[in-house]
Formats: sequence, C-alpha cells, structure tokens
Amino acid sequence: MHCGIEVGPLPRGSYRNHCPSCLCSRHVDVLPGDRAARCRGLMRARGVDSHPAKGHMLVHRCVECGFVRRNRVAPDDELESLLQVMKYG
Repeated sequence: MHCGIEVGPLPRGSYRNHCPSCLCSRHVDVLPGDRAARCRGLMRARGVDSHPAKGHMLVHRCVECGFVRRNRVAPDDELESLLQVMKYG
C-alpha cells in the first residue's frame, strides 16, 4: 500500500501485519483479527516499544483516523527502517 513491494507471509507461518521494508501497515482491525475497521487507512510506524513478554513492538498510527496499535517487530524487518523509526519516529 505504501512502498509497493509484494509482502509475503512470515517465515514459519506466523501472522504478518506490516511491510518488512517500509514497516507500514493498513488499518483493518478494531480488535486484533476482527477486520472491523472501516477506515482502511495507512498505518505508519511511529516508534518502537518494548514489551516484557512480546519483545520489541512497532507503534503504528493511522494517518486517516489517528488509531494507534502496537505490533511485534518481525524477524525479517529491515534494520535500516527500524533504526529510522527509532531515531525519527
């Protein structure tokens, strides 16, 4: 939706919720997995948090409605993109 690359599933069959290149997502859920969000806006990564059980989490904010959600950093996320988010948000 943002950078145009084709995004495949995560290794080992895990759920993917953002692009490994630009780290953007799409606002589709109100609650995880419900697909109930009507907005469908672009979710940009705005920060990185740490969760004691889940590890590093990307903080996504919808550019259309302002909704905020945290998602796990994926093992194949581009390091340079993660560093940019950590530095500039």
